[in-house]
Amino acid sequence: MPSQLASLKQWVDDVARLTQPDQVHWCDGSDAENAVLVERMLANGDLLKLNEQTHPNCHLHRSSPQDVARVEHLTFVCTRDPADAGPNNHWMEPAEAHAQMDALYAGCMRGRTMYVVPYCMGPIDSPLSRCGVEITDSPYVVANMRIMTRMGAAAQARIEREGSFVKGLHSIGELDPNRRFIMHFPEELAIQSFGSGYGGNALLGKKCHALRIASYQARTEGWLAEHMLIVGIENPQGETHYVAAAFPSACGKTNLAMLIPPEGYRRDGWKVWTVGDDICWMHPGADGRLYAINPEAGFFGVAPGTSEKTNANAMAMLNHDAIFTNVGVTADNQPWWEGMTTGAPAQDWQGRPYDKAVSPAAHPNARFTVSAKQCPSYTDKAEDPQGVPLSAIVFGGRRASLVPLVLEARDWTHGVLVGASMASETTAAATGAVGVVRRDSMAMKPFAGYNFGDYFAHWLSFDKPGAKLPKIFQVNWFRKDADGKFMWPGFGDNLRVLEWVLKRATGQAGALETPVGNLPKPSDLNTEGLDLTASTLEQLLSIDREGYRAEMASIGEYLDEFGDRTPAALKAERAKIAAQLA
Repeated sequence: MPSQLASLKQWVDDVARLTQPDQVHWCDGSDAENAVLVERMLANGDLLKLNEQTHPNCHLHRSSPQDVARVEHLTFVCTRDPADAGPNNHWMEPAEAHAQMDALYAGCMRGRTMYVVPYCMGPIDSPLSRCGVEITDSPYVVANMRIMTRMGAAAQARIEREGSFVKGLHSIGELDPNRRFIMHFPEELAIQSFGSGYGGNALLGKKCHALRIASYQARTEGWLAEHMLIVGIENPQGETHYVAAAFPSACGKTNLAMLIPPEGYRRDGWKVWTVGDDICWMHPGADGRLYAINPEAGFFGVAPGTSEKTNANAMAMLNHDAIFTNVGVTADNQPWWEGMTTGAPAQDWQGRPYDKAVSPAAHPNARFTVSAKQCPSYTDKAEDPQGVPLSAIVFGGRRASLVPLVLEARDWTHGVLVGASMASETTAAATGAVGVVRRDSMAMKPFAGYNFGDYFAHWLSFDKPGAKLPKIFQVNWFRKDADGKFMWPGFGDNLRVLEWVLKRATGQAGALETPVGNLPKPSDLNTEGLDLTASTLEQLLSIDREGYRAEMASIGEYLDEFGDRTPAALKAERAKIAAQLA
């Protein structure tokens, strides 16, 4: 139903005049509306029905082979002053960007329906949530946004009450890689995307709104919008502590968010609760603690590598009411991807007969979209309007060497430096070379909507009198030995590390102090039942001083990239550590 809010109605009318769709449809998010959209996509081939016996109400979408990942080189932050976007973003002058996008949008929806998608990021009644409206010509986007956000009539009602919303305009255009741009206008709270139907380029509530625009909004309003999972860990005493953790894409966020405790831990009564697997909005509470919500309502997870062994909870939620993108299929039309231990692919992600020599069955960045409520470890605390209080923040990335299994930052400033200097080996979630080590501050390199120097300063600003901030840690599940084999078992056994993290956060465990942070003694970690030699554990918990001296020099060069916007406190912290290592 068209909006009663003049600013929303006017914007929709303006976009319709520019894009010239055959019709305009205001989405209400209802089951009936979704059923009509799905039927339409099945009829035109946008969706393919999967095996109704094994995967009821599940569908496969195959995107264009040139449209399979985020395109960071075509993603711009458009601020009046280029320094506000910072060297961590590609910048374009706003008027120039608008002119370029208007030329692409002119008449682009002829012959198509224009969908108006009102959505809420976060619980519909939470003061921490923020709303947006995405206009799109893709019914696939509508179906995904319905799973990924609180989409429809309730969101529109909240927008009409509050009068403010993020404006997102998307068209798949002709899916031409040479006519593809994702533009962000943080000062206008606006997003424009053209030429892609893939995930985060098209589901504008995801990275575009929930991170790039929200991080800018958060700085203005005094909170944090972060690329983090949120997990609750319940100990045998029945106490649940919440942890937020930042990892670059495809580094195990979803696995950690849905972690299944090792057998001995389960026997003792440990439980793990999933609040979110990708995005965390943190607000200071009246009691000085940070409270977190997951702004998303669903998971848009990487399928390859997801299996009964790596993430049984994810597998358990994917057998009904899910959308799969760019996976392979078996002869009896079940979804299949690399890492699965049952079934065999008959067709690859492009619908061709499967031939291992030609292509993997699933694209390395193939995805599933599914409601969070289908996850066996889902907690209704994810709907708590006040959010959950955080006891710890964890930063991690893929490092084959140097970074120990776990270390604790001495204080908030040191923790911000640990997050700011995070580095990881690149994965298939973004276009470009895989396996290159790059700095990825707080796992936000592709997602911070403003200058990293200002972003670091914003993080530091939370350390004020009366604040009861979570302790900050760094983990590295990806250390390799001389033979190139992973030294730590990972997956469910990561709970062994989180147990120490939470004991430190609650003052129940000791630590060894080193120049780069506090480490557990080998005896502090519960390794019962693990096939792990004493020398391997010692290696995982050791500090290579020479390696860290080189790392500190490299971090210094990195911080210098942001010029005088880099906070002096962060440079001083780095210099202090470098001096202690020398």
